[in-house]
Amino acid sequence: MYAIERHERIAELLSSSGRVTVTQLADSLAVTAETVRRDLDLLERQGALRRVHGGAVASGKTSLVESTVADRTGQAREAKLAIARAAFALLGDDFRGSILLDAGTTTGALAELLADWRGAGTSSLTVITNSVPIAALLHHNPAIDLHLLGGSVRGVTSAAVGGSTIEQLAHLRPDIAFLGANGISAEFGLSTPEEREASVKSAMVRSARRTVALVDSSKLGDEALYRFAELHELDTLISDTDPIGTLSAALDADEVEVIVA
Repeated sequence: MYAIERHERIAELLSSSGRVTVTQLADSLAVTAETVRRDLDLLERQGALRRVHGGAVASGKTSLVESTVADRTGQAREAKLAIARAAFALLGDDFRGSILLDAGTTTGALAELLADWRGAGTSSLTVITNSVPIAALLHHNPAIDLHLLGGSVRGVTSAAVGGSTIEQLAHLRPDIAFLGANGISAEFGLSTPEEREASVKSAMVRSARRTVALVDSSKLGDEALYRFAELHELDTLISDTDPIGTLSAALDADEVEVIVA
């Protein structure tokens, strides 16, 4: 395969998944890992991608990139719905207890399923969230006892953040926290681009009896600016593909349950 053909194939894979690894490319292109690294170095100099440990990401992906909830709603929609269904299955109709929903589009997909939740008997499901859109979606359901955390609402994510939000979380012990992330990696754990949002997510991890991360495959191996949890603080990861390489090994080492939706 000629170099230009390899470069076109690398661009196609980046366009579809947002990230490529050296091992993946070497297998796909039937070349050595060293050839792949030279290709990636050249493409980075041309501005076509950005090198990261073990591979490359699309050039627009940096530690501070953060799009709005509205912009992200349609991205990886099928993957997020699959992840949401797997998360919903952890509850079941007979679940009795409380859950904490982080702000985000994947947790929002889970909220869409919860909007029709009826459970069994007369007991209600307690849902706590810092997300204004999620609260708006769930407050019509009489089977849900909804608690909206207060704070300063960020326009980008429509999430309540700040000291008062963290203080409220310190007085709660929900059974399960479902959290989103902008990246999860072996070395850095779970991360997000905004400091106040990271602080709230960290408080959610501390408060919950069980922490479940809902992360689609485009974010596996990625790192945003602020870490909010290390892998050992995570109980379960739900994604649409199985993590590979160092991330897979690190999750195994920290005994994190991985569910592939």
